[in-house]
Amino acid sequence: MTESKPEGTLREVSTSWLPLIVVVLTQIQASFAVNALTVSMQGITTDLDTPATSVGTAITAGTFAMAAFILLGAKIGAKFGSRRVFQLAIIVHGLAMAAVAASISPIMLFVAQAASGAVIALIAPALVVFIAANFRGEQQARAIGYLAAAIPAAGVLALLIAGTFASTIGWRWSFVLIVGLAAVNLLLSFRLKVVPAQPEVRIDWVGALLAAGSIILLSFGFSGLNSWGVLMATPDAPFALFGLSPAPVLILFGALGGQLFFRWLRKRKAEHKPQIFDLTVLKSGSERATTFAMSVMLFVGTAANFLIPLYIQIVQGRSSFQTSIAVIPYTLSIFLASTLVAGLYRRFPPRTLASIGFVVVAAGLTLLAFTIRNEWEQFLVVLGLIVLGLGQGAIVALVFNTLLSAAPKSLAGDVGAWRGLVHNISGSVGIAVASVFAVGVLGSLITVATVDHPELPPGLISQVDLNNVNFITNEQLDAVLARTTATLPQLDAAIALNELARLQALKASMLALAGIALLGIVPASRMPNFRPGEIPAQLSSGREVDSDDRRLSDSEM
Repeated sequence: MTESKPEGTLREVSTSWLPLIVVVLTQIQASFAVNALTVSMQGITTDLDTPATSVGTAITAGTFAMAAFILLGAKIGAKFGSRRVFQLAIIVHGLAMAAVAASISPIMLFVAQAASGAVIALIAPALVVFIAANFRGEQQARAIGYLAAAIPAAGVLALLIAGTFASTIGWRWSFVLIVGLAAVNLLLSFRLKVVPAQPEVRIDWVGALLAAGSIILLSFGFSGLNSWGVLMATPDAPFALFGLSPAPVLILFGALGGQLFFRWLRKRKAEHKPQIFDLTVLKSGSERATTFAMSVMLFVGTAANFLIPLYIQIVQGRSSFQTSIAVIPYTLSIFLASTLVAGLYRRFPPRTLASIGFVVVAAGLTLLAFTIRNEWEQFLVVLGLIVLGLGQGAIVALVFNTLLSAAPKSLAGDVGAWRGLVHNISGSVGIAVASVFAVGVLGSLITVATVDHPELPPGLISQVDLNNVNFITNEQLDAVLARTTATLPQLDAAIALNELARLQALKASMLALAGIALLGIVPASRMPNFRPGEIPAQLSSGREVDSDDRRLSDSEM
C-alpha cells in the first residue's frame, strides 16, 4: 500500500519551534493580564479608592470587547496580513497595560482594559494562523496543545508573580512586567513567517455588527442573571420591564440576534458575497458536533472554576492568596493534559478521546461532590481536582485541534476566532448558570431547614431577608444576625445551618455539572473518526471531504 499512501500520512519534517514560542508567550501575555487584574483586586481597590465591583467591571469590559470583535479581528488579519496586524495589536496591548499600570482612576482602568480586550480580538485569530502556517501533522497537534496549555500556565504565573508583587512591591509592577513581555514578543515576531495579506478580502460590516451586538446582549444577560434576577427584577437591576428582570430579556434578544446573524451568513454565502465568518468551518455534522462538545466542556470547566474558589473561600474561609495556591494542582493538571494529549492522536480518533475525556471530567466532579468537607487538606478533594483538570485540559486541546485540522489552512483565522467566541460565551453561560443554580439550591435548603429548627423561631427568621440568600462566610452571617434579636444559641444554630446548607448546595452543583459532562458524550460520539494530523493534506489537495470520508484505514498508515 506504500505507493498509494497519501502524501499527508508521510512523516512530517519538524520545523523550528520559534513560532510556537512567540505564540505561547503572546497567549501568556494576554491571559496573564486578566489574571493579574483579578489577583491584584485588593491593591487596586485600595490604591484607586474604588469598590471591588469596579475591577470586576473592568475585567468584564475587556472580555466583552474581545468576544464582540473577534470575528472582525480574523478578517482584518486576513485582509492586511496576520503578522502585520499581530505586531500592531501587540504594541497597542502593551500600551494598554502601561495605562493600567499608570491608572489614577477607575475610568482610566476601565478604558485601558477595554482597549486591551479589543486588541486581543486581533491577536487570538493570528495565533492560530501562525500555528497553521508553520506546523503540520503531529507537530501541529502538539503546538495546539501548548497553545491551550498557555492559558492555565498564565493563570499559575499570575497567582505566583502577581500575587507576590501585590503583597510586596505593588500591584502596578505586574502590568509593567506585561509591557516588557509585549516588547519581547514584538521583537520575536519579526522572525515569524510572513502570512501573505489578502487585500481582496472584503469585510462584511453588517455581519460584524450583528455578531457584536448579539454577543454583547448575551454576555450582559447571562452575567446579570444572579444579581438582576432570573425572572423578576431585583433592586440591583439597572431597569425593569413591567417588573421583569432585564437579564432574560437581553438573553432573548441576543439569541434572536444570533439567529439573524447565521441567517445573514447563509444569505451572503448563497449570493457568493463575503461573510464575516466562513460557515465552511462548521460545514459538516462532525464539525458542529465538535463545537457542541467544546461548548459543553467550556461550560462545565468555567462553572467548576467558579465553584472551586467559592468552596475554598466561603466554605473553608481561606484568603485569596491561599485559594490561589490551593488551585495550583488543578491548574497544572489542565496544563499537563493539554500538552500531552497530542501523543494519543495517532492511536485513537477524536470521538474516542473526547468521550473518555468527558467520563474523566464527570468522575472528577463526582469525586469532589462526595468528598468536599469543611477542611481543604483532604487527599481525595485534591485528587478530584487533578482528575477534573486532566479531563478538561485534554478535551479543550482536542476539540480545538480537531476543528483546525478539518478546515482548510486559509480558514485558520476563522477557526481561531470561533474558538475565542465559543470560549467566551460558554464561559459566561457556565458561570451564570452555576451561580443561579447553586444560590437557588442554597436558598431552598435554608428555607426548608428553618422549619426543622425550632431553636430558630419565626420571629427571628422574619428579620432576615431569605429572598436574598447567597454564599457568605460565618463572619458575614454573624454580622447580619448581630442586627437582629438573635441570642447566642440561636446564632450558633444559624451558623451550623448555613455551614451545612452551603456545603450541600455546592455538592449538588458539582453533581449537576457531572451530569452535564456526561451529556457531552452525545456530541463527542459524533466527532470525526479520523486522526487530526492527517486532515490538512487531504484538504489542501482541493478535494471536498465529507466527515464520513475522513477516516483513514490502518492499511494507509
